[in-house]
Amino acid sequence: MVNVPQLVTSIISSFFTGLALYLPQFIAGLLLLLVGMLVSGIVKQVVSGFFNFLKLDKIAKDANVPTGFDLKVWPELFGELLRWTVMILFLVAAVETWGIRKVGDVLNQLLLYLPNVFIAVVMGLVGVVIGNLVSEVVRHGAKGLGTHSAGVLATMARYSIYVFTTLLVLHQLDVAADLIRILFTGVVAMLALAGGLAFGLGGQDTARDVLHGLRNRLENK
Repeated sequence: MVNVPQLVTSIISSFFTGLALYLPQFIAGLLLLLVGMLVSGIVKQVVSGFFNFLKLDKIAKDANVPTGFDLKVWPELFGELLRWTVMILFLVAAVETWGIRKVGDVLNQLLLYLPNVFIAVVMGLVGVVIGNLVSEVVRHGAKGLGTHSAGVLATMARYSIYVFTTLLVLHQLDVAADLIRILFTGVVAMLALAGGLAFGLGGQDTARDVLHGLRNRLENK
């Protein structure tokens, strides 16, 4: 016959023994997590201080580089990305210490994906700057030629580069890569077809005159 009090005592004893054995691992993982929070905060402050030291907004303003946005946003974004990178590193160590290996595998995959995010952010920054720069160049060039639709041409140039940059960023992030490739091919084909039709329809009279003159010359010979 089962001795119930002895069974209950054995279960309770096993529970507290397992808890006592696991408690050092839990405390070690918790300490790693706290250290990670502290270090990640310091890293963010260092990055912010570094960008403040560079004074990119002042440099862009002195160089008359049109950005179209506040450059202070980007140091904050880079700081957050680095902070979470460091935080995830310590979190991986913490969950490994706690013995949660499945979570550690997921975090390792996220850690391997973060460089793509950094590159995508840099591409976005460069694309926005180039878009605004090209827009200003087109605007001033069109005004110099006396074109009344300078603003429209500048806006079209800027947003064309924005769209192209967005496609590049999404491709770098591996977001619907096949769909983006198909979309980009379709846009290029549409532009080529539109350009061909515009040139063909607009140059009908010119082409007819050229062919008519060539035929007259051949007949006169």
